[in-house]
Amino acid sequence: MTGTRVLHVLDHSLPLLSGYSTRSHHALRAQLEWKLQPLVVTSPKHGPAAADDRIDGVPYLRTPAIPHHVATRIPGGNEIRLMQRLAARVGQAARQHHSQILHAHSPLLTGFPALWVARRLAVPVVYEVRAFWEDAAVDHGTHRENSMRYRLVRALETLLMRHVDAVGVISKALAAQVESRGIPVAKIFHIPNGVDTDVFRPAARDVELSRQWDLADRVVIGFIGSFYRYEGLDILLQAWARAAADLPNAQVLLIGAGEATASLQADAKRLGIDSRTIFAGPVAHREVNRCYSVCDVLVYPRKSMRLTELVTPLKPLEAMAAGKAVIASDVGGLRELIRDRETGMLFPAGNVDALAEVLRQVVRRADLRSTLGDAARHHVCAEREWKEVIRVDLETYARLLNGNDSTRH
Repeated sequence: MTGTRVLHVLDHSLPLLSGYSTRSHHALRAQLEWKLQPLVVTSPKHGPAAADDRIDGVPYLRTPAIPHHVATRIPGGNEIRLMQRLAARVGQAARQHHSQILHAHSPLLTGFPALWVARRLAVPVVYEVRAFWEDAAVDHGTHRENSMRYRLVRALETLLMRHVDAVGVISKALAAQVESRGIPVAKIFHIPNGVDTDVFRPAARDVELSRQWDLADRVVIGFIGSFYRYEGLDILLQAWARAAADLPNAQVLLIGAGEATASLQADAKRLGIDSRTIFAGPVAHREVNRCYSVCDVLVYPRKSMRLTELVTPLKPLEAMAAGKAVIASDVGGLRELIRDRETGMLFPAGNVDALAEVLRQVVRRADLRSTLGDAARHHVCAEREWKEVIRVDLETYARLLNGNDSTRH
């Protein structure tokens, strides 16, 4: 596979910070380590001021955003225009790059343009499902589950998966869902979330950040990520309100931003815990390691819904690689990552009292935090190192390029 030229089509990428962009970049760096030649094209959704870039040796090409003044109110019109513009950019890049494989990463707005170009150029195309777009849209309030729009998006994504040459999924639960839509098992491959354990590793507490946030001599309960409603940070604040009086040396530190920021800040004030809850705002990608260093416990209290039951997040793996004790709800996407009371602690999703009790246990016991953190680090080093995880991509590419795949159309 040395020298194989793979063109990746992404919704967005670094320097925009998200689980999606972080996963993409570390996977691409692992492909570079295996001597592949990855090239990235991002969609118009990446942003209006985006310029071509090279990050850690990975080249990123941008597709110009669609100006607001040319937007249309015709249903689906803006999405069609976006896909047409992206397809033109992908086609141009694929020809210049002499791409041998096109690898699109969900949503379907990237998948269909990649499929159209791949068929014109007669090269294989892979579609990687990070989450089902229709489920994410339910949480964001774009449409309701089982509404007409929901069913339409689901049908289009199923159509896309039937026509690409291979379908990657990031969780076993997603694999089962894809198979249930009639996609042949031989066409599905599992490429789970991984972590670069050289980048994310145990480190001494950053003195500057500790001073900036007044964390000296505190046990820090942290969250680093996007403030989406499904992350369940309101559950964390309610549990913290119940446990805070019992944990006088603890502090909650929330790093990130998103749609739920204002409501979470209001919750902290209403619950009387705003003085012991720090909203630090978002940080640059290069600063994330420093932020992990000042946290003793990382909490991922995701709510139970289709999205969280199917999708495995990336951030818990980073925290585990950093040797941190991790507390998480028992939704399906987190159960795939964490072994309860071995590599972390699980609590029933949505159960405020249960989370409060787990917080009390972990914060009070430094020995438990150390044991969980050491086990978590060992686990991800053994099973979730990106360079090893990415072998699944390499095996899939080889199979497609060797013409041994019976699902090709």
